[in-house]
Amino acid sequence: MANTSQPVRRTALLAGGLAVLGLLSACGSENGTPPPSHSARASDAAPSAGTATDPGTAAAAGTPSDTAGSASASARTDGRCHTSELRAAVGRLDPGAGQRNFPLVLTNTSERTCTVYGYPGAAFVDASGRQLGPDPERAPGSPETLTLTPGASAWAGLSFSSPEISGARTATPAALLVTPPDERASLKVEWTAGAVPVGGKASSVSVTALEAGSGP
Repeated sequence: MANTSQPVRRTALLAGGLAVLGLLSACGSENGTPPPSHSARASDAAPSAGTATDPGTAAAAGTPSDTAGSASASARTDGRCHTSELRAAVGRLDPGAGQRNFPLVLTNTSERTCTVYGYPGAAFVDASGRQLGPDPERAPGSPETLTLTPGASAWAGLSFSSPEISGARTATPAALLVTPPDERASLKVEWTAGAVPVGGKASSVSVTALEAGSGP
């Protein structure tokens, strides 16, 4: 009789355990989906791909480059050579058939590269600074923009008929005032080449457009 009751008791306990498990399973089904696992929670916490490419973020990233561009634009300066950056000189006489020709040389004495374009102004003056004769005429030509690095030069030809041949009225200047293109201030160069025509027949003086170099 004792041997028969022990298997029955074990069977009853097993049946009770299964019943409890069944009740727990049922409760889980009634409460819905189980809580998310650790890996699911980590995925939910990570920023979305859209956040990395948010338009506001992209615009903020572009701001420094825009600012740099503005700074670069504001830093640009006038590329023209100014009178204060140049030195003027009158080169050696180059005589022709009844003509007297001189190179007017402009040299960049600054520490920056600048440009010149067109015709220089020129005027003969006496010791008191009074102009002698009319302004030179511009000889026909095709001006080009010339880039002068520090120490580089450009030249223009100053020409007039020999007064001894033309019979023009003459005067002997103390200096020649040379004005760089598009500038108002002039450079004063001592004139040592004698008399120049200032009036009368064949008294015109001409100047050419600037070319690269220091003369022929």
